[in-house]
Amino acid sequence: MTITQRPPRAPTSTLPLRTAWLVLVVVVAADIMDLIDSSVANLAGPSIRADLGGGEGTVQWVLSAYTAAFALGLVTSGRLGDLLGRRRLFLLGMTGFTLTSLACGLAPGTVFLIVARTLQGLCGSVMIPQGMALVKVVFPPRHLRRALTPIGPLMGLTMVGGPILAGWLLHLDLFGSQWRSIFLINVPFGLAALGLGVRVLPHRGGEDPAARLDLTGVGLLTAASALLIVPLIQGRELGWPAWTYLMLAAAVALLVLFVVSQRRSDHPVITPTLFRKRSFVVGLVIVAGFHASLSAFVLVVNLLLQQGLGWTPLHTGLTLIPWALGTAVAVLLAGAVLAEKLGRATLHLGLAVAVIGLLGLWLTVAHWGTGLTFLRLAPALLLTGFGSGLVFVPLVDFIIGDATTEEVGTGAGLLNAVQQFAGAIGVAALGTLFLAHAGHHPSPRSRLDAAELVFALVAGLNLLTLLLVGLLPRHAQQAHGPA
Repeated sequence: MTITQRPPRAPTSTLPLRTAWLVLVVVVAADIMDLIDSSVANLAGPSIRADLGGGEGTVQWVLSAYTAAFALGLVTSGRLGDLLGRRRLFLLGMTGFTLTSLACGLAPGTVFLIVARTLQGLCGSVMIPQGMALVKVVFPPRHLRRALTPIGPLMGLTMVGGPILAGWLLHLDLFGSQWRSIFLINVPFGLAALGLGVRVLPHRGGEDPAARLDLTGVGLLTAASALLIVPLIQGRELGWPAWTYLMLAAAVALLVLFVVSQRRSDHPVITPTLFRKRSFVVGLVIVAGFHASLSAFVLVVNLLLQQGLGWTPLHTGLTLIPWALGTAVAVLLAGAVLAEKLGRATLHLGLAVAVIGLLGLWLTVAHWGTGLTFLRLAPALLLTGFGSGLVFVPLVDFIIGDATTEEVGTGAGLLNAVQQFAGAIGVAALGTLFLAHAGHHPSPRSRLDAAELVFALVAGLNLLTLLLVGLLPRHAQQAHGPA
């Protein structure tokens, strides 16, 4: 069937500009809470396991339960915003996110924590996609780009600052809370953002009254994603029984059925016009490879330094400062100058530097072994962070920079979903590989060998992603034109 694109919906809000900026503050606060929560658990993983117990897969589940649930809900919630109202869903998601953060912080055991993390991810997925749509509604077109400019750099800084914040909170051990403080800190910030949001968020957020929810597509996508993530996390610990392979095969089959169903649907889960844009499709593939490798890198560094070398969370967090600093400088540089002037060359440069940094990290670990120190790791971590930081801003420009008002909600939701789900897959697959290579009774040497393997593979994945960048147009504004 032929699907025609409806004309973009005009914004329906006439809020004063000062109130529009307060709306942006609420939306950014929600994004920061989500990004911190998806990254801090990396550093707290060993502490959680030491306190609550559980097998080697416990840390992976604590990480992946959030990111997978978040990714599963993102694509659907963009449509739900049209049906139920974006303000209502944003406030509902923020309330749920705050309450489930409290539940995570008070978790009495690993099963409770994993369930709470899953619900937290679902609440985040309800909240986040509504934010971008609300921002596009409350800002006049002449102010919109100025309003969106700081979001990319701020998100990049938040993502790399999360592990350092976690290390600091774990070191402080506030009120004897240990790892629990990394979740409990969300509660006061969530309540403050919720209070401001009730006051300033517009009652109309550019909803589409004609929108409908494709329950078949949602069901197929959710089932396929769940069938993919469960065996990747549990397979190694259980010895890869036959059912894990059957689940993986079923996931592929359901994804095929999902694509077929979307071609026939009158109300597809994903706006079909997005897939006619080369920059959007290629950009999502690049995002998947980049975030899978980034999430695996952060997890393995933390496992190596804490479990392999016995470093404290604070020592580990401080050791990541060169990586965070390199990322922060590069994000600001890309956002201010490079992304607009160099276009896709910024991505080439960033991924090339990241590959050099990862290979340098591999050589550093191989050479120094248990003699690793902050100063010996700093140069490779700085390079890796700087290269990664150059990627964040231009990627977003290529993927949703030319999206229409109708497409931006689904596009932003799908972008976030791919980021989160790729991160969950990276943690599951490469985290499993690290644990398998280290063995059931790992020694520092076996963990070092496992880390070397993962760093080399992450470098290879970044190199493959670099090659895909050549398929993008030279500049984001040429998304519909020749490369």
